[in-house]
Amino acid sequence: MSQENQNHVTPNEAEFEADKKKAWQGIAKFVKELFNIHEDSDRDATIEAVKKDIPFKGHTAWILIFSVFVASIGLNVSSTAVVIGAMLISPLMGPIVGVGLSVAINDVETLRRSLINLGVMVALSVLTAFLYFSISPLTEETPELTARTYPTILDVLVAIFGGLALIVAKTKSGTIASVIFGVAIATALMPPLCTVGYGLAVGNVDYAGGALYLFSINATFIALSTFIVSKILRFPLVRYANSKRRRFIAQMASLIAVIVIVPSVYLFYNLLQEQVFENKTKEFVRDVIKYDGAEVVKASQDYKTKKIEVYLIGQPVPQSKINEWLDTLKETEKLEDVVLRIYQGSDRSGELAERLSGEVKAGILEDLYVKNEQAIRDKDERIDFLENEIAKLTIKDDFPFESVSKEMRAAFEGLTDFAYSKRVATNFERTDTLPVFTVSWANNVRSREKQERMSRMTELLKVRLSLDTLVVEE
Repeated sequence: MSQENQNHVTPNEAEFEADKKKAWQGIAKFVKELFNIHEDSDRDATIEAVKKDIPFKGHTAWILIFSVFVASIGLNVSSTAVVIGAMLISPLMGPIVGVGLSVAINDVETLRRSLINLGVMVALSVLTAFLYFSISPLTEETPELTARTYPTILDVLVAIFGGLALIVAKTKSGTIASVIFGVAIATALMPPLCTVGYGLAVGNVDYAGGALYLFSINATFIALSTFIVSKILRFPLVRYANSKRRRFIAQMASLIAVIVIVPSVYLFYNLLQEQVFENKTKEFVRDVIKYDGAEVVKASQDYKTKKIEVYLIGQPVPQSKINEWLDTLKETEKLEDVVLRIYQGSDRSGELAERLSGEVKAGILEDLYVKNEQAIRDKDERIDFLENEIAKLTIKDDFPFESVSKEMRAAFEGLTDFAYSKRVATNFERTDTLPVFTVSWANNVRSREKQERMSRMTELLKVRLSLDTLVVEE
C-alpha cells in the first residue's frame, strides 16, 4: 500500500510539472529567438552589397583622399571630433570585409580584387598623409598621433568585436547603418594610416611601423570576424570551389590571426607592467616620502632602468630617515628591485646642483609663471568687471546717461561716440572730482566744427545736468 502511495501522483502535482516544463520551454524559445541571426539574414543581398563596396575608383578615391586630409588635420591639431568625422566618411572598410567574405565562401576572384583594392587604398592613404605632413608647418607630436603608435591587446579585442558587429549588421535584412558608422569609429582604420604618413614625413620610423601594425591588427581581425560570421550563417560557397583550397585558406587565416595576436599580447603585457610600475611609484612617493620641513618638488620614474628619482627642498632629511624609506621600498610589492635616488636642495654638490639648477628649477619656474599669469589674468578680469560695475552704478546714481546720450546725438550731427567718467584731480592743496565727457566725431567733421560743437555741448550739458564745471574732450 505504501509503494502505491509513493508512485501515485496527484492531479495538482502533474499540472505543476507540466506548467514548469512549459515555462522552461518558453524561456528556451525566447533565448533562442533573442540570439538567432539566421532567420533575418539575407545572404545573397549581403554578398552583393559587400562586392559592391570593394571597387576603388572615381568617387571612392576622392572620398578617401579627402577623408585622409580631414583625419590628418584632426591628428595635427589633436581634435578628436575631426578625427571621428574622418573615420565616418572613410571607405576603407569595404575591401577589408570583402577579404573576409571571399575567404569564407572561397571566392578567389573576389579575394584578389579585395586585396588589390585594399593595397591601393592603403598606399594612397599613406601617400596623401605623407604629403600633408610634409607641407604642414605643424609637425609637433600630439596626443591623437601618439595614441596610434602603440597597439595593444585592447586594439585586438576592439577589432574583433567591432568586426563581428559590422558583419552581423550587414547580414541583417535592411542594414543597420548606425552600427556600421559606430564600427568605423571604434576600429579607427584611418588614423593609423595617417600616422604612418606622419612618421615617414618627420623621419620617425618607429611611429610609422607601430601605426602600420595597428592598422594591420584592425584590418586582419575585421576580416577574420567577417569570415567567422559568414561561416556561422552558412554563406553558400561558389560553385567552382574545392574543399582542399577552402581548408587551406581557412588555415592561413587562422595562422595570420595567431601571428598578429601574439605580439599584441606581449605589447599589452609590457604596457600593463609599466602602468603598474608607474602607479606604484607614485603611491610610494605620495605616501612614504614625507619629512617635516621638506617638500617634494619633483619625482620621476623609469620603468626600463627601475629607478625612482625624488627632488626635495627645505630642511635636510637625515640619512636615517632616507634609510627607512629604502627599507620600505624593498618591502613594497612590485618595487623590490627599484633604486631610489634622493636629491636635496641643501646639497649643492656635483650632480644635484646641476639637476636642481636645470630641469627641476625650470619646472618650478614654469609652474610659477603659469600660475602667476593665470592669477594676473583673473585679477585683470576682476578689475575690469568691478570698473564696469562702478561706472554703471555711478552713471545710474548721477544722471540718466541713456537719455542724455540720445539727446546729444540728436543735437550734434556727426557725433559717433559719447562717454562719461569722473576724474579725480588735485593741485596738492585741494582735490576735486570733475565730470568728464569724452566724444568722437565722424571723419567728415572738420576741426573747427568740432571745437564749436564741443563748446555748445559743454554749455548744454551744464544746463541739462545743473553742473557748474565739467569737461568735454575728444
